[in-house]
Parts: sequence; C-alpha cells; structure tokens
Amino acid sequence: MNIPIYQLALGNDFAKLTPQLQEYFSLAAGSGSYGIGEGFFDVVGCRQKWLRPLLALTGSEEAFFPEYGEGIPFRIENHAHVDPFGRPAITARREIYFPSGTRLFHDTTSAVVTPTDGSVSTSGTADAPSRARLVDHVGRYRRLVTDLELSVTPAGRLRGVSKASRLFLGPLRIPLPAALDARAYAEQWWDEAERKHRIQVKVIQPQIGLVLVYAGRFDYRLAPYLPGTASGTGLPRYAEPDRWEQRV
Repeated sequence: MNIPIYQLALGNDFAKLTPQLQEYFSLAAGSGSYGIGEGFFDVVGCRQKWLRPLLALTGSEEAFFPEYGEGIPFRIENHAHVDPFGRPAITARREIYFPSGTRLFHDTTSAVVTPTDGSVSTSGTADAPSRARLVDHVGRYRRLVTDLELSVTPAGRLRGVSKASRLFLGPLRIPLPAALDARAYAEQWWDEAERKHRIQVKVIQPQIGLVLVYAGRFDYRLAPYLPGTASGTGLPRYAEPDRWEQRV
C-alpha cells in the first residue's frame, strides 16, 4: 500500500495534525480519487506595485504572477501519483480567478525516500520503515526546485518552509545564494468555527521583502477519477506540466 508523502516526511508527527488535516494530506497514489478545494483568498498576489512588471515577465512559468486582489475565488486540485522517475508525488493545480483573467499556479512535490537501512528507494511503499525528504518542483516547466521543511504546531497545524532553491536551465544546475533566494513560509489549519480549511503563504526575498502572499479559506472534498482519466498511479493529462525534471 502506498504511504502518503506527507506522512513519509513527518513520520510520527503526522498523527499530531488535526483529523481534518490528516485527511487532507492522506491522498496517496493509486487511491482512485483526487482532492478538490474551492474557496476565496482574502488576499492574493503581489502587494508591491513596483515589483509587478518584473513578475509579469515570469507569467508564462505559471508560478509567480503580477496581479493582486482581495476576495478572489480559487480552485485547487490535488493529484497523488508516481512521477516519471518513480517517486511518489502530489501535483497541485491552482486556478485563481482574478477579474482580469485566470492565473494558473502549479507544482509537484515529490518524496525522495531513504529506507532506514540506508539504501535509497523511490517507491514510498510500506515494505520497510523509511523517511522522506520532500522536494518541490514549481511552475509549468518545473525549473525552480526547493526543499520543503515541515513541522506540526502544538495546535495541530502544518507549517512548511521552502529552503535551498535552485534553478535548472538546460544542463545547468544553479543554486540560488541566500542573498537572492526567496523563501516561502506556509501554514495550513482547520478552522473549527467556520468549518473550513485555512491557508496562509508568504514568499519573502531578503533584499526586497514580501514578493507574494496568499491567504484564504476553502472547502475540500475527494472525487473519483472518471474512467480513463488517470490510469493506476498516473497523473491526468490536463494536470501534467509541460516538462518534468528528474534532478533534485
């Protein structure tokens, strides 16, 4: 049986998440279902007007975008699968419905699994105790890659920090120095009063400050794949990136 990648990364701490978050992060390849979240961002985008023209240059990457808005509807789909290199993964596909048009923002988080006996595995199966490092490939071409460091708060929230970003441009692997690297700080939790999932993400670059922010609430459900949409542990065609990246 496939183990959810967030459980692989968190180990015993996975059980410290609230039940609603455990359900959200329990999607695993081969389950026959995918997750659908629909809600509103209280704020989303780039608050700094002077920075927006620069972000517009990266719009085709479908990772960063120049728009900013409040009360913006969005939809997210989470697809658990095995990537082309045998790694268990989650691909998240977000549609953000700005008044000026829809922006796509998507990424694939893969688990690089190391069994406790020291050998390297990519299967993420329950054959042996294992631990995982999560690596996030961002954007349409998956050229921006970061490591994800996860933790669980005393209140059962999930926190994540992206670290050690690098760019893959053709054969080049370009680590971003700390002075240039933008880190994402994320927190997700269950709001019992509203009976909704909540999320807040800030992307901060040391030299210029806040680059991107999104914070909002959403409902979440699982839906079965239609026959022929996703075979076995594969990813539906419409959710695939234009390019996969094997390097981490």
